[in-house]
Amino acid sequence: MSKKRLLLLTLALTALSGAASVLQAQKLPTATKLLDIQAGGDFVYGKSDYASNLRGYGFYGTIDFRQHFGLMLDFHQANEGGMTYGNVPNTIYERTYEVGGRYVRHYGRFDPYAKLMIGRGVFNGPPDPFNPAEGASFNLAYNMFAIGGGVDYKLKRYLNLRGDYEYQFWKSGPGIVNGLTPQLVSVGVAYHFH
Repeated sequence: MSKKRLLLLTLALTALSGAASVLQAQKLPTATKLLDIQAGGDFVYGKSDYASNLRGYGFYGTIDFRQHFGLMLDFHQANEGGMTYGNVPNTIYERTYEVGGRYVRHYGRFDPYAKLMIGRGVFNGPPDPFNPAEGASFNLAYNMFAIGGGVDYKLKRYLNLRGDYEYQFWKSGPGIVNGLTPQLVSVGVAYHFH
C-alpha cells in the first residue's frame, strides 16, 4: 500500500471516529439533577374498623433519587366525625407517621406511583359513655405498614396535584386484639422544587 493511500485511509478512519463520538454525545442529557423533591399537604378521608367516617389532613414529601425510585414520608391525622357519646365529646382518631419507598412512572404530566410504607400508628379510642368522669378515652400506639398508590399531576412546573390511596395494616396489641386495617383516600397539592 502506498503512503498516499495509507494517509487517506488514516484520515477517513479518524473522521469517522470523530463523527461517531459527536453522534454519541446526543445520547447524554444536557443537564441532570440529582434529586427530585416535593412537599405538600392533603385532605384525608377514611374508613377503619372502629369508625367509618374518618376525615382529616396530612402532610407528605417525596425524594426521588432515581428516575423511577424514591423515598416517601407521610403523616395522617384522621378524626371520626358526626358521632357523639351523650355529653362526652368525640375523641376517636387515628394518626400515622410513615416512611417508605415508592416506584414512579412518568407519562407527560402524569406520574403514577406505587408505595410500600412502614411506621407508627396512634389510635385514640372511644370514650366510655357511661362513665365520662373516669377519663374520656384511651390512647395507644402500634407498629404498622401500608401499601398503596396514586398519581401526581403536574399542574405547573412547580405545583403538583395528588390523588392517593392507602391500605394500612396495624399490628394487634392491647385495645385492638386483631389489629386495625384502615383505608385512606387523600387529595392534595405539593410544591415541586427545581
